Amino acid sequence: MEEQKQVVLVSGMSGAGKSTVTRILEDMGYHCIDNFPVQMISLLVDMIETSNDPRYSNVAIATSAQDFPEFLRSLKGEGISVRVLFLEANDTTLMARYKSTRRIHPLLLSNHVNTLEEAIAVERQMFQRYIQDTFITIDTSHVTEKELRERIGNQFGKRKVPLFSISFISFGYKYGVPMDADLMIDVRFLPNPYWEVELRPFTGNDPIIYEYVIEKEETQEFLRRLISFTDYAFEQYSKEGKNHFTVAIGCTGGQHRSVSITNYLFDHYKDEYKCYKEHRDIKEAMDNE
Repeated sequence: MEEQKQVVLVSGMSGAGKSTVTRILEDMGYHCIDNFPVQMISLLVDMIETSNDPRYSNVAIATSAQDFPEFLRSLKGEGISVRVLFLEANDTTLMARYKSTRRIHPLLLSNHVNTLEEAIAVERQMFQRYIQDTFITIDTSHVTEKELRERIGNQFGKRKVPLFSISFISFGYKYGVPMDADLMIDVRFLPNPYWEVELRPFTGNDPIIYEYVIEKEETQEFLRRLISFTDYAFEQYSKEGKNHFTVAIGCTGGQHRSVSITNYLFDHYKDEYKCYKEHRDIKEAMDNE
């Protein structure tokens, strides 16, 4: 039996980074196709299925909100395995990106709307009915290109067998919540090292803070209950075919408690699943100290 062709369907909000992601995938060895005429999708599917050209073994297709439903429906060939990468960004970021680049939103070009703000709202509505849990969603609002490249590499590096992977991300609520989290855990109820003046300059990456947080009786009880839940949840998500799951752990500033819990969860699961961790706000928290 022939091995299935791998297709990454890249879509999402205009201005969220489809061009950047396509370039990253191309650097990784994917044959990238952008703005392919939707009217010819059947020819493309046939080509991917039947071609012996190695370029069509790993294909990335970038498409707009208007054409996304048809691509999603049509890429169902028996010899094709499709993974959807959906790119998101908040309205403020999208507005700023369009203003800084002076580009025109596709919906404005097609005269579907009258303002950029309206274009963003309408495009969100267009996507809403098609979003699925199996999509890999990345919020690019606060992500550098280097970080984006790492995430894409982690998710779409060529491999024979898809693996269930987990990203553990610490954050501070004062800086906003991560938009791409599948599960968000609020640990602001745990004892806070911030109120110990001598501990304030350190982070959850330092043993003195990690031990302070983890060894508290409240934390031990919390972790016992949390691990029981995540053990079951991760197993079920993996069985359902979800490729990646993002767990965001938040405290007030993203420096002490959330970092400690994130490190604990990463260490707990790293031998069982492919795991990644990121301390999103730790630098900003330290700078504001």
